[in-house]
Amino acid sequence: MELLRDIAHISGKSGLYKILKPGRGGVIVETLDEKKQKEMVSSNARVSVLKDISIYTEDQNKSIPLGDILLKARELYGEKVEFDFKNASNNQIFDFFSEIMPDFDRQKVYPSDIKKIIGWYNVLSQNLPEIFIPEVAVDAAEEIAPVDTATVDIAAVDTAPVDTATEATVVEEIVEVKA
Repeated sequence: MELLRDIAHISGKSGLYKILKPGRGGVIVETLDEKKQKEMVSSNARVSVLKDISIYTEDQNKSIPLGDILLKARELYGEKVEFDFKNASNNQIFDFFSEIMPDFDRQKVYPSDIKKIIGWYNVLSQNLPEIFIPEVAVDAAEEIAPVDTATVDIAAVDTAPVDTATEATVVEEIVEVKA
């Protein structure tokens, strides 16, 4: 989820913001809502880029990137996560989140963190659905250029059958390298 590097949460402000460009006294951001308001955020503000956020696991030396959690939520719940946080107890919130991330650290991750993550998911899903397109497919689509068939030597094209097991391994290795 490379697109998360351009999305930020600003402490003390609600919602998410798209980082547009640096300015003299801070950074220019745009709200991720229907209004698309632009504003300058001072360099003193605490800006958290979503790409840099990860969630603690029970394994003390490991954490899971937010992007992986958002993708898992997409896989399980589709375009919108419906959960009544107002009427749910902390244990119900933890049980709900354990469906998405079974090994999260219940001592370090608070119910308010889970509410924020799910809120971010819903905002991103509504306003930036392209974030949930798998990166391998996006990278492959970017690399494919139109071919001028007039200059292609048909005899030189390799028509050997593709070993799908090898192809899957290569794709998995690419994903691991990017992660």
